[in-house]
Amino acid sequence: MMYPYLTLNDQTEITHSEMKEDGSVKVYIETPDENGGFHSAICWLPQYRWENIQGYSEEEMSFFRELVRNNAHLMLKQTPRRSALTG
Repeated sequence: MMYPYLTLNDQTEITHSEMKEDGSVKVYIETPDENGGFHSAICWLPQYRWENIQGYSEEEMSFFRELVRNNAHLMLKQTPRRSALTG
């Protein structure tokens, strides 16, 4: 399950998952584009491992890297922990 974290002025949505059993949290960033699609990127915390970056410029990614780094402690603190009962 993904939980809303932040919506930016350009309608970029930042969401995060519950904390996985290994302590990781998936952060998903998605921005609508002018063609009816989306730009997107995934970051895994606490490793700050980025993957599946699609459509964002290096300047945009620099902004998102800083935003995630500055907010990671809040996302990690507020995320529910995944339990064996919830799967």
